[in-house]
Amino acid sequence: MDNIQNTFFLGNTLISWLIALVMIVGLFVLIRLFKSIVISRAKTWSLNTTTTWDNYLVELIEKSVVPMFYIGSVYMAISTLELSQKVDRIARIVFLVALTFFALRILSSAFRKFVFSFIQSQENSEAKEKQASGLILIVNIVIWIFGIIFMIDNLGYNVTSLIAGLGIGGIAIALAAQTILGDLFSYFVIFFDRPFEIGDFIVIDDKSGVVEHIGIKTTRIRTLGGEQLICSNTDLTNSRLHNYKRLQKRRILFNLGVTYQTSHQQISEIPGILKGIIESKPYVTFDRAHFSGYGDFSLNFEIVYYILDSDYTFYMDKQQAIYLDILKAFEERGIEFAYPTQTLMMQQENLEVK
Repeated sequence: MDNIQNTFFLGNTLISWLIALVMIVGLFVLIRLFKSIVISRAKTWSLNTTTTWDNYLVELIEKSVVPMFYIGSVYMAISTLELSQKVDRIARIVFLVALTFFALRILSSAFRKFVFSFIQSQENSEAKEKQASGLILIVNIVIWIFGIIFMIDNLGYNVTSLIAGLGIGGIAIALAAQTILGDLFSYFVIFFDRPFEIGDFIVIDDKSGVVEHIGIKTTRIRTLGGEQLICSNTDLTNSRLHNYKRLQKRRILFNLGVTYQTSHQQISEIPGILKGIIESKPYVTFDRAHFSGYGDFSLNFEIVYYILDSDYTFYMDKQQAIYLDILKAFEERGIEFAYPTQTLMMQQENLEVK
C-alpha cells in the first residue's frame, strides 16, 4: 500500500489516478442509468402527447446534453489531479471548445425549432419553411460567430482587437457589398412583413406571375409566358406590387352602348335586364347598372358587379356567361348594340332652266 502511495506517475500518485478513474467510471455509470431510465421513459411519455416540443426536448437532451455530461465528468476527474500548467491548459481548452460546441448546437437547434413551430401553425407551411431556410442560416452564422468570440474570451485571449477588426472589416464589406446587403435586409422585410408568399400571383409594373422561390438575394417568379423572372429583393420591396392571391372579390366595371333608334321603353328596361342576368349567376354580386350618357353614336350604360373569387379563370368564365346572356336578351327584345357610324345628310337643290 505504501508503494502505491509513494509511486508517482506524471506528478500524481497511483492512488490519485485510481480515484480519478473511479470517479470517471462512477459518473459514466450514473449518466448511463439516467439515459436508459429517465430518458427512455420520457421518450415513451412524449410519444403519447399531441405537442412536438416534448419530443424535441428529449431528443435534444439525448444528443447534446448527455455528451456534455460525459465531457464534464472527464474534466472534473482530471481537475482532481495535479498536472503541469501546459497539460491543465490543454484540458481546459478542450473542455471549453466541447462545451461551446454543444451549447451553440443547442441554441441553433432551439431557434430552428421555434421558427418551424411558428410556421407550421400557419397556412401553406411547406412553402414558408423553404422561405425560412435563408433566415435560419443567417441567424445560425451570427450565433456561431458570437459563440466563438465568447469562447476565445474565456480562454484568456484579448478579443477587443478581434472585435475592432471585425467592425472595420464589416464596414469595408458593407461598403463593397451595398447591393447584396440591401437585398438581404429586403429579404428580412419580405419574411417578417410578408407582402407576398410562395404561390402568390403578383404584378410588378408590366410583369406578372406566380412566386416560386424567395431567396436571400433574389425572388423567382414564373410568368404567364412560362419563363422564369428573377428579381432582386430590393426591387420588389421598392415597387408598387399587386398581390392577386389575397384578392377577396374582384370589382368589374364595363360599358355597353345601344343605338339611338332604341325606344324609351327599351332604354328604361335595360338596367333591370342587366341586373337580373348578373344576379342569376352564383358567386356574383350585382352593384349597379345605369344609363350613363349620350355618346357620339350610342346611348351608353355603365354596369358594376363583383366576382366573389380571386381566380382569374373563374372570373373570365362568369364574365363570358354574363356577356352571352346579355346578347341573347337583347336579341329577343330587338335591342341593337351600337357601333361607330356616321350619318351623311345631303340636300338636293332644284335648278330652274331658263
